[in-house]
Amino acid sequence: MLVKADPTFYPSPKLASQAPAERLAYVASLNANGHAKADALVVVDVESGSSSYGQIVGRVDMPNVGDELHHFGWNACSSALCPYAAHPHVERRYLIVPGLRSSRVHVIDTKPDPRKPQIVKVIDPGEVASRTGYSRLHTVHCGPAGIYISALGAPDGNGPGGILALDHYTFEPLGRWEVDRGPQQFGYDFAWHLGHDVAVTSEWGTPKMVEDGVNPEALLSGKYGHHIHIWDLRKRRHLQALDLGPEQQMVLELRPAHDPTKAYGFVGVVVSLKDLSSSIWLWFQENEKWQIKKVIEIPAEPADPAKLPPLLQGFKAVPPLLTDINLSLDDRYLYASNWGTGEFQQYDVSDPSHPKLTGSIHSAGLCVEQRIPHNQISLSTADRRW
Repeated sequence: MLVKADPTFYPSPKLASQAPAERLAYVASLNANGHAKADALVVVDVESGSSSYGQIVGRVDMPNVGDELHHFGWNACSSALCPYAAHPHVERRYLIVPGLRSSRVHVIDTKPDPRKPQIVKVIDPGEVASRTGYSRLHTVHCGPAGIYISALGAPDGNGPGGILALDHYTFEPLGRWEVDRGPQQFGYDFAWHLGHDVAVTSEWGTPKMVEDGVNPEALLSGKYGHHIHIWDLRKRRHLQALDLGPEQQMVLELRPAHDPTKAYGFVGVVVSLKDLSSSIWLWFQENEKWQIKKVIEIPAEPADPAKLPPLLQGFKAVPPLLTDINLSLDDRYLYASNWGTGEFQQYDVSDPSHPKLTGSIHSAGLCVEQRIPHNQISLSTADRRW
């Protein structure tokens, strides 16, 4: 525990943008060949000018096989300065690394040598289940009243999904976060507007609906998630469900505005049953009610049916399959990663209601085997900040 606040905590996004660049990156490394070996967390040198720039300089192997590492995050961040739930003495030191398939949580210490991280605590899936009722852990965020982890469902593979909390200091599971979940059943991502005391959650499906791949019958029947949910952050109670329509399937990544005075954000939708397009929607508050509207549509691309999976051959097109989005710290640029077509896009969202496409890169997709030559990546815009 620190006497003074961690110097990597910043009271505003503007100050955070002026901070020194990170010199190391921590990356999940998955064993893609079954359960023969454990997953690992690797350390990559990202310091420009370093003799080992871009190379793996450290590694920690998980103690068990079959974790399927996915998203992970820090134990503490600038939200520790939140006025109504301040924890100014915690230190951004530990990585909280859950297994999506195993529901096991690893606490990894990045000190004293950040290149040699060490596992200092493992929370078994049985303990997670008994204390929270949740399983299949997905997203980690350091928050004002604890460390939050989203879960896709219950230990039996059904719903509901939701959010659990860990103690800031001991990392012990505190229980499920929701007091009143209302109609919410599916879980996936979560975010918040601290200045407005509001949380937002999105929807994918239960573990049984996703662990063995997408269920075509459930997908074509519109049974995957198509809502986002608005919550009272402090009371932990459901306020409002925003329905994007049953044709909009798998409402995944949430990216709220970084400006604490703004109450809007973007969410990505994987596929539309109408035309296989992906889309990005804007949630916002107007007249004290939360609303949502589509602001970006990413169309499917024509493709040779012989190169498509059986489910898509009749469409003669490859869907974008938007899998991730990210918002720049100044809230100016939104980035979209389309796994199906292999396209990476940049949008100017200075006016959130009217995004403008400003850059695009194509790499490998479902029907294209292509690799971008080294040092030949560029965006078609004067501002090439990533």
